[in-house]
Amino acid sequence: MSATTPDSGIPQPAFDRRMLEALICPQTHTTLDYDAERQELVSKAAGIAFPIRNGIPILLIDEARKLD
Repeated sequence: MSATTPDSGIPQPAFDRRMLEALICPQTHTTLDYDAERQELVSKAAGIAFPIRNGIPILLIDEARKLD
């Protein structure tokens, strides 16, 4: 199963939502929410979102986007 990214239109592997149960925010150690439209994992507690690239979550704080 694949999805396309909104900005490039290039097919990307879909994120396995079952993986979400095992992942936590590396900063706050709280659960993450999946944003399918932006292909991100969101830590509401930390106010940041981690990108998902090629179906792989990048859980590096330096790679995270600050939420508005």
